[in-house]
Amino acid sequence: MFKEDTLKGNTILITGGGSGLGLSMGKKFAELGSDIAICGRTEKKLQNAVEELSEFGTEVQYYVTDVRDYEAVGKMFEEIINEFKGITGLVNNAAGNFLSASEDLTPNGFKTVVDIVLHGSFNCTHHFGNYLIDNKKEGNILNIVTTYAEDAGSAFVLPSACGKAGVLAMTRSLAFEWAEYNIRVNAIAPGPFPTEGAWTRLFPTKKVEKKYLEKIPAGRYGNHEELANLAAFLMSDMAPYITGETVTIDGGEKLSGGQFNFVDSMMSRGKLKAIFKMMKKMS
Repeated sequence: MFKEDTLKGNTILITGGGSGLGLSMGKKFAELGSDIAICGRTEKKLQNAVEELSEFGTEVQYYVTDVRDYEAVGKMFEEIINEFKGITGLVNNAAGNFLSASEDLTPNGFKTVVDIVLHGSFNCTHHFGNYLIDNKKEGNILNIVTTYAEDAGSAFVLPSACGKAGVLAMTRSLAFEWAEYNIRVNAIAPGPFPTEGAWTRLFPTKKVEKKYLEKIPAGRYGNHEELANLAAFLMSDMAPYITGETVTIDGGEKLSGGQFNFVDSMMSRGKLKAIFKMMKKMS
């Protein structure tokens, strides 16, 4: 359904765009004609991503930025607007997550994830929204949440569940409040889409991964292109009347309950906690 110019004339910022799903979305957006800005904390990763994104022929720039820092995010937006002569879209994709028994969480561990996920999304959204409103421009915001951000929640990923639930609430609140300014705000709730970073932090053993796959009705993991296609549609002019919506793309996994609840049935809580601690040392 897409054409080469579906996103032509757009400049889209993707946070956490140097790898994983962020990079996959960036490739699809660039393939469809959008200029791309990506940000993250690891410059080498961003540089490698720019090389991959540049093959599509649109303008691509990277920005070494910690989305938790409101002032740094503001400076980044000033640079993007100056270099690209504007910005039309934002994808809040930057995130952090790890498995832990909630009683073993440290305040800093909880704060780190919530700061990246919730505060980082707010920081970028607030700067972008004010830019659009002040300049009387239309724009699109897409937030990447999770299937456990509402309804069931999920065991062993409490900071992520809390942070993503906040982003989901922000999505719906701003969709209503900013509709007056022709700013659309939507979310995607992905199920399991394999990425190197997430897989090493969330699956302690092959046995756990096998058990996880068994609970997905579709019987497989998602392909990055499937999510990228959905993101491109929501960011395009083909979806002008969709706002405040959260689209789940998970092969039916959400229907089986909290995403990581199943782990508790596989072994004793003591053994689980020992594995979680080992994973934390390795990350």
